[in-house]
Amino acid sequence: MSTASTPPALPQPPPTIRANQHIYSDYFEEDFVHTLDNNILQLLDRVWFRSRLVGFENFPERNNPERPLIFASNHSGMAFPWDAIVALAHMWRTLPAQQGLPRPLSAPLLSQSTLMNPFQVKDFWKKCGCVDATTLNFETMMYYQDHNLMLYPEGVPGIGKGFNKKYELQRLASSMVRHSIAHRTDVVPFYTINGEYLNPYAYSWEWLNNLSKKIGIPFIPLGPIVLLVLLQPWSFYMAYPAQLTFVLGSRIRPYEMTDKTPAELTREDYTALSEQVRQRMQTEMDAAVAKYGQQPYRWRELWQRMKENWRYFPFFLPVAWPALFQEFERQYVRHGRRNFKMQLDKPGAWLRMVWNNPFTLAFFIPILGWIPIAIRGYRGHRIGKKV
Repeated sequence: MSTASTPPALPQPPPTIRANQHIYSDYFEEDFVHTLDNNILQLLDRVWFRSRLVGFENFPERNNPERPLIFASNHSGMAFPWDAIVALAHMWRTLPAQQGLPRPLSAPLLSQSTLMNPFQVKDFWKKCGCVDATTLNFETMMYYQDHNLMLYPEGVPGIGKGFNKKYELQRLASSMVRHSIAHRTDVVPFYTINGEYLNPYAYSWEWLNNLSKKIGIPFIPLGPIVLLVLLQPWSFYMAYPAQLTFVLGSRIRPYEMTDKTPAELTREDYTALSEQVRQRMQTEMDAAVAKYGQQPYRWRELWQRMKENWRYFPFFLPVAWPALFQEFERQYVRHGRRNFKMQLDKPGAWLRMVWNNPFTLAFFIPILGWIPIAIRGYRGHRIGKKV
């Protein structure tokens, strides 16, 4: 008589990690992501961003089944993080198994105020699966079984770099290497190409960014868009129509790059290993830019996509995004609807959205529109508080 073998139980994480595992499900709502993608992100991607996944045909599988892979990408400097939104949405709709989908560790500044959520959709980042990038949260997510993990290891300096530093990887957080070594899981880099052109010719001043962080804005880009932001607040969230291309890189195994055990590695060792990883990623990214980054906008293709989707006008244009996101929040959050479909091709759809969401008008009022936006954006904020 044969008996079925019982798979060995996974090792239990330390008590501090177990106490923090509520972060796996505190905010994340798969219905939110699915409905958002069906109603908004698919259209924006199809027409405006026209994203491509290169090399993802054989999606990476875990080398250590008990630990998530660590996906890592470069940030788009001086731009609202549409690069991350588009990358994750594209993977969401194309992956055959959701377990492979990476969940992001994101800068806490993105969730500490409603202002930094796209068009003030409350808890947008966290409902989409983001987790605040703290030391404890990073360690806790290394025990997560349902998805992989994604981070932008340049951190805030990555999105705060000026256009003069485009495609230059900033110093990488050593925590990525430390966790890869401690848990013997691979780092899977992918490179965001053309993201630097979401807000081109914008530059950074460190003293100004240090001031803006005090009010929950990670950076203030000084460039062609600054005056427009004052006159038309919706442009705070806008992006130029760069064709985003995400190129999968070669796996990196930091635990094979040293003979020392984690207990023997010093801060200086981790810094040196992180620099080796940065250099490898920089070399691969330079090659990806040379191949896919020479025509960031592809205006003719953009025009063709607009003509093909003319019945959805004006919703694929950034000027209509405030009404689109506000209407989505009204139906999903305030009315509690799920798996609905907004009728974007109906005559007068934009006007009805504005009528149903009068706050949308604030995004179009020069200068004074920022008053209600700031009041709503900072209500109940957690800026300056520990997360």
